[in-house]
Amino acid sequence: MTIAQATSSDSDSAQAAREVVGSVKEKLGGERPSLAFYFVSNHHVPQLDDTAQTLAEELGATHVLGCTGESIIGGDVEYEERPAFSLWAGTFPGAEIGSAHLTFEQTPDGFVFLGIPAMPSGPATLLLLGEPYTFPTDAFIKRMAEDYPELQVLGGMSSGASNPGENRLFLGSEVLMEGAVAAVVSGGTRVRPLVSQGCRPFGKRLVITKAEQNFILAIGGRPAFEKLSEQLQELTPHERELLERGPHVGIAIDAGKEQYRRGDFLVRNIIGIRREDGAIAVTDMVKPGLTIQYHLRDAETASEDLQVLLREAHFSGAQPQGALLFSCNGRGRRLFDVPNHDAATVTRELGEIPLAGFFAAGEIGPVGGQNFLHGFTASLALFEEST
Repeated sequence: MTIAQATSSDSDSAQAAREVVGSVKEKLGGERPSLAFYFVSNHHVPQLDDTAQTLAEELGATHVLGCTGESIIGGDVEYEERPAFSLWAGTFPGAEIGSAHLTFEQTPDGFVFLGIPAMPSGPATLLLLGEPYTFPTDAFIKRMAEDYPELQVLGGMSSGASNPGENRLFLGSEVLMEGAVAAVVSGGTRVRPLVSQGCRPFGKRLVITKAEQNFILAIGGRPAFEKLSEQLQELTPHERELLERGPHVGIAIDAGKEQYRRGDFLVRNIIGIRREDGAIAVTDMVKPGLTIQYHLRDAETASEDLQVLLREAHFSGAQPQGALLFSCNGRGRRLFDVPNHDAATVTRELGEIPLAGFFAAGEIGPVGGQNFLHGFTASLALFEEST
């Protein structure tokens, strides 16, 4: 396995593409890459039709995918809201790889997804880049879980567009405006997931006793907001300051556990309180019987969480040969007081491996063995030799 990465900050799309392709081909020593991803800032959108064609032809990779993003990751640098063109490509001997453009149709029985690449019978990884205005990612993830229970899904949603039709996806030499592009990887390459939700719990674990769609109506037989208020009273003054970003709900993935640790909760945002009955609205469907714990998010916790997970990854498996990083567009300088936080942390903890990615409008990755679409997370795909 050989992986290479290069980034250009040139605002001329053709020149940036030539620069990164030349650098990556040199680093690969003339070997033809079997899989490549490239991520470009929205500054390059006007020239992308010609650029995508040229890049695909000159790189010569078997499978090429990518998307636009408001901010781009290349190596240990995060190019926030400035021109950037990041290319990542590798050779993966023994790996089985397929790629496709995914679309959907809505029928009376639900969504029908079109273009899904051929799936292996055993474990595999689907690397998914979606267009958030035109692809129902949550529904797709749930369908994949039903049809392919051993499949892990990682990726992110193209970002930076303020209106439909402004994001771009890439597949081979094609520039697409809707749906999703995906690569499925299995066989001789292992893709290890790492999802840092960047939150910490506070208060006690609680059980939902009444719920309706995405509203938590009652906890322990009492109005949900009343129980939340009790929990807030137990916070320190410093912790209350941190809640300016809003509290979050952690939903226990396995309610039968006696003890919970990092990664046992799926963190969801609280998006509103219904005054008439004290119901709490969250960004997911909920039901009675779920165990929850309130969480808070701050820069210090997010930094610690990513660092701890990276160190666990470093000492628990093979050395990654490269990685793709999908960070929330609410991270970066919006959350941390230093530049390049996530990318630099990955490099510091795992070494100077080829790293590329973008700031996403939704990050995809498994938590507790189940695939989810997240917000505010850093989702990382680590490429390792299969053992």
